[in-house]
Amino acid sequence: MSEVGKVVSICHKIYHKRYVSAYDGNVSLITSSNTVLFTRSGVCKGDVTDEDILEFDMSGSLLKGEGRITTEFKLHLFAYSRRPDVNAVVHCHPVYATAFSLIGEGLDEHYFPEVILTLGKVPLCKYGTPSTNDLPLSLEPYIDHSWAYLLQNHGALTLGKDLDDAYYKMEKLEHTAETIYKAKTLGSPKTLSRSDINELLKISEETYGIKVDPRNIYD
Repeated sequence: MSEVGKVVSICHKIYHKRYVSAYDGNVSLITSSNTVLFTRSGVCKGDVTDEDILEFDMSGSLLKGEGRITTEFKLHLFAYSRRPDVNAVVHCHPVYATAFSLIGEGLDEHYFPEVILTLGKVPLCKYGTPSTNDLPLSLEPYIDHSWAYLLQNHGALTLGKDLDDAYYKMEKLEHTAETIYKAKTLGSPKTLSRSDINELLKISEETYGIKVDPRNIYD
């Protein structure tokens, strides 16, 4: 599959998973030529075609395609400028994750081993007005180590080493948010202890070669 085709495929996935509605959300990818592919503004992600994917240089100048770029492009460029290990970004408005952002809560309690190893803590980034630099700068306290973010009163953002990685982090984020929400309606979900987490991190590194940045686990 071509790089443009991959962006189109992920757009269709996030729409059919109901992580976005109407014209919401955006997806980007750094290409093998070190340019950025980005979804144009004003198109339903379920209807995206190859012609809806724009190509930019790393400064944000249009190289190829027709259409308007969303101001949320700043979020993506900020992530790329700070994280050389990131090659793809997915921004959505998934219902459960966004609901946590509306009540001012990040997903920073540890309940699931697999979430610790894939996402770690998911911080709440303070509200930034769309189109202003406040929005990308809301990532600043966490950008060096976090892979997933809740944007207060806005939605969610995930970073990936490739586009599948960024997408599956979004899928894991929403599944986690939904599960925690439902657990809280039943009672008080129990978090993993620090000793449980330390043992998990030790085993994951020894067995799977997964080394987790402690900044993304502990306060």
